[in-house]
Formats: sequence, C-alpha cells, structure tokens
Amino acid sequence: MDKVDWGLIAPLLALQVLLAVVGLISLARTDKVRGPKWMWVLLLVFGNLLGSIAYFTLGRKEL
Repeated sequence: MDKVDWGLIAPLLALQVLLAVVGLISLARTDKVRGPKWMWVLLLVFGNLLGSIAYFTLGRKEL
C-alpha cells in the first residue's frame, strides 16, 4: 500500500472536526431547527464534512 499523503488529508480532517464542534455548539445554543435535534446531532457526529455542511445550510432556522 502506498504512503498516505497527510499533507492533503490533515487539513480536511481538521476542517471536519472544527465544523462538527462549531455545529454542535450552535445546535446546543439554538431552540429552533428544522427537524428533530437528535437527527442533527447524528448528522454532525457521523455525517463527516457533508453532515456539517447540511446542518449549516439546511438545519438552522434563524436568518
């Protein structure tokens, strides 16, 4: 197996973790979201980068 290019993967992992943490904090502070909160928690934790993007674009009700 070839060597893993961490120079490319590490920033994406850091961005994924950062977005998940910020999303969970945002979710904890807000009262209104589209859909149940437990669903957004699962998406933020297990949905990788796309789950966080989905929460910030579709999940929040505030404008």
